[in-house]
Amino acid sequence: MLEKGYIHIYTGNGKGKTTAALGLILRACGAGLKVYFGQFMKRREHSEVIALRKFGDQVKVDQFGSGVFVKGHPSEEDHIKARDGLARAREALVSGNYDLVVLDEINVAVANGLISVDEVLELVAAKPDNVEFVLTGRRADPRLIEKADVVTEMTEIKHYYKNGVKAREGIEK
Repeated sequence: MLEKGYIHIYTGNGKGKTTAALGLILRACGAGLKVYFGQFMKRREHSEVIALRKFGDQVKVDQFGSGVFVKGHPSEEDHIKARDGLARAREALVSGNYDLVVLDEINVAVANGLISVDEVLELVAAKPDNVEFVLTGRRADPRLIEKADVVTEMTEIKHYYKNGVKAREGIEK
């Protein structure tokens, strides 16, 4: 159990936000901490989810997406999944069962209007003192950035996607 937990935000247009959160999860697991990983807007068994499930009871994984990339206006199903995710994330955060809570892509869920920044700020306010809390995704709201203790912005300098390289199994997915 942590004596003091802090709030992290990993944001920006560059690659590596989820990867940074996964690295923190790996360290936490190595130290015997219990982890909750809630993934907004995703519902596929990508490599990171497969790997996290191998930690058994030490890492709880939930996904709150419809399985379809959200472009333009989110569907009603996207809104329902995000609402469910928010409720389950809150339950995990305040349960006392987890030392580290990661909400992957929650910033994107806010930016796309699936949940409000005020609702996420309520989560931040409800965070127990001994829980480390990580919020990832592009376009983090300035009010969340203000509340965070650690903010890292991933900046794209160069990316092979622009040369037509698709997401690769085990590297980007």
